[in-house]
Amino acid sequence: MSNSSSIRHFLLLALADMRQLQLLLFCLLLGISLAALLGNGLIISAVACSHHLHTPMFFFLLHLALSDLGSICTTVPKAMHNSLWDTSTISYSGCAAQLFLYVFFIGTEFSLLTVMCYDRYVSICKPLHYGTFLGSRACDHMAAAAWASAFLHALLHTANTFSLPLCHGNALDQFFCEIPQILKLSCSHSKPRELGFLVFSISLAFGCFVFIVFSYVQIFRAVLGIPSEQGRHKAFSTCLPHLTVVSLFVSTGTFAYLKPPSMSSQSLDLAVSVLYSVVPSALNPLIYSLRNQELKAAVWTLMTRWYQRQ
Repeated sequence: MSNSSSIRHFLLLALADMRQLQLLLFCLLLGISLAALLGNGLIISAVACSHHLHTPMFFFLLHLALSDLGSICTTVPKAMHNSLWDTSTISYSGCAAQLFLYVFFIGTEFSLLTVMCYDRYVSICKPLHYGTFLGSRACDHMAAAAWASAFLHALLHTANTFSLPLCHGNALDQFFCEIPQILKLSCSHSKPRELGFLVFSISLAFGCFVFIVFSYVQIFRAVLGIPSEQGRHKAFSTCLPHLTVVSLFVSTGTFAYLKPPSMSSQSLDLAVSVLYSVVPSALNPLIYSLRNQELKAAVWTLMTRWYQRQ
């Protein structure tokens, strides 16, 4: 038995037991991280430097890229360090900081995806009011609300989680600090309070998900009512990247947290946790740039200018 006052560090789950496999996973995480940094960095630079991309859709995409960068930089560097140096420890304060930043960036991403869905809804279902509903001030307010609400949400969870007494050691069954894993270490009488916070957070996330589903039902109805095939194709192409990112985000997170215990194993849990916490940050820029000619042209122009300056 131990308590939180005596814990100075936590033990994270090793990505692999064999040294060769640890180095292989280090290289894999390095490749994913570089892809995420390059892809999201190009999107941020292209949107910031191209005046014709200063529209609400690309404005929110820039913020989404920032949250993706923050998310992958929160969990992956420590995992890479542990794999390279064959260690598994993280300090108590480092674990608290990692949990706060992870919840902060994940919450911001889901809030931004909800706002981006509203942008698509207004653009397709109420195009005549687009400038009114999504002016520059309204976009600034929505982006600020997404970041601020995620910050308060992360602060609340982090403060509450690390105020719980820990009675079951310091070993976490995850390669980064996560609320459910820390709850497993807490005393049984202290869990209901944090479980209440989790239920509240899940309810908010479910409300955002319902809003996204309802919005897309209205969007699809409006798109199917467009008389020309070219118009329908153009409308669908603007929604497809967002819908793909939302599906990836929701499906991986839902499977990770709601899969039946019979399907649980250490290797599967580890693979799923990498899938929902690391991979989307690298895939999102690719998904958004594949079908968006404006963004691809802006990125190409940016890279050409950089090459010519060298």
